[in-house]
Amino acid sequence: MSKVYRSAMHPKQWIAYVEGCGWVIFPARENGWESRQAARGLDPMYLRQVPVQMAESAGIPAAEFCDAA
Repeated sequence: MSKVYRSAMHPKQWIAYVEGCGWVIFPARENGWESRQAARGLDPMYLRQVPVQMAESAGIPAAEFCDAA
């Protein structure tokens, strides 16, 4: 299961928690998932969960197809 977040501290990025991958951050652009990096030091105060469909164009995969970032 994937959860997608927006952050006021990272307005041009998607932040996601993906089972099997953990926390990742990636550009909010088409195919941004390909440029994902491990997310560290996130402040939960600024995270807001949004529907996963909002990040589909960035290429976020289904959890079962996720490989470690």
